[in-house]
Amino acid sequence: MEREIDVRTVERDPIRQFQIWFEEAVDAGVPQPDAMALASSTPDGMPSVRIVLLKIVDTRGFAFFTNYESRKGKELQANPHVAAVFHWKGIERQVRLEGSVERISDSESDAYFRSRPRESQISAVVSPQSAVIGGRKILEDRSAEFSAKHEGEEIPRPAFWGGFRIIPVRMEFWQSRRARLHDRIVYSKLNDTSWNIERLAP
Repeated sequence: MEREIDVRTVERDPIRQFQIWFEEAVDAGVPQPDAMALASSTPDGMPSVRIVLLKIVDTRGFAFFTNYESRKGKELQANPHVAAVFHWKGIERQVRLEGSVERISDSESDAYFRSRPRESQISAVVSPQSAVIGGRKILEDRSAEFSAKHEGEEIPRPAFWGGFRIIPVRMEFWQSRRARLHDRIVYSKLNDTSWNIERLAP
């Protein structure tokens, strides 16, 4: 059966609509449905884009984690305006986000850091993300040294690592349809509690 999306039947809250689609992507076995292309830019408008993983989605927005001193971390703090897209090829759907980012709380970052595998915690500590390095062996040596030094100890989250939350002001849901007459439903934020919902031509 062909999938569809309609202004009259979508959720009034786009984050809730996203959660429904995300659950359907998971149930359909879409590979890595939490992967999103995140676009940031410098204060003078030079863009860059990369894939990050969505780790928290709730009524506040969409959270992911990174090194605050990485290229994207610096760009996001200098210019908080962002765009992101999820592409779920297996179910022929796409979701686009536009908005701004803010750092999440230290307690949320601490909780997520504790949930990561120990190897991932160590990597976050020892890797100077986005910095030029002389070779892979530098990272491997740092990782081995840190691991040996802190064997059996809990690894605290470094202050330079944590989460950002995308707070959307515009979200678009795209559903592939026959003859390229695709469904496109766009939500534009009106205020803290309501959204304008419209259909776009494909």
